[in-house]
Amino acid sequence: MATDKELNDFLESVERRAFKQAAYAVRKDEAALDIVQDAMIKLAEKYGDKPMAELPMLFQRILQNTILDYFRREKVRNTWVSLFGNLGRRGEDDDEDFDILNSYEAEEGTAAAESSADQVERAETLRLIDEEIQKLPARQREAFLMRYWQDMDVAETAQAMGCSEGSVKTHCSRATHSLQKALEAKGIKL
Repeated sequence: MATDKELNDFLESVERRAFKQAAYAVRKDEAALDIVQDAMIKLAEKYGDKPMAELPMLFQRILQNTILDYFRREKVRNTWVSLFGNLGRRGEDDDEDFDILNSYEAEEGTAAAESSADQVERAETLRLIDEEIQKLPARQREAFLMRYWQDMDVAETAQAMGCSEGSVKTHCSRATHSLQKALEAKGIKL
């Protein structure tokens, strides 16, 4: 069971990385701060009695779920705001041919603002990247996903994989070089 000091030290150690991860996901610093704070509170309230060794994985899962919750709330909020905003305009214009889809403007930088061609291209690129990741040897794939997908540091990855930090670095280096070579052969510049 983690003591209060251990829990505080753990939260302090992951705070900056968690903020960076949340800010990258939501692209808003204020929202990222709220997400990290909510995740830390949830960890402390619900899992503060867990052993110290379990806290990193629990916190990562809580952080990911909190980010997903943020996106769900934003989607609902944006839908209602656009509906009410358009209904107010409809009453003013008395336009019988009103169509909410014609009046909807997506926020710049979101997936909804992308053209269909851009969305298809992005989906194809992601499919190719996933395909190449699946072709990596198991240990390289495991190290790569933990380090760059789950944003774990070298020590955490080494502990989770049951190997040395040097092995993690070697696996990650080989994986990134293999991916770069394979993707560039398919016309994807990194």
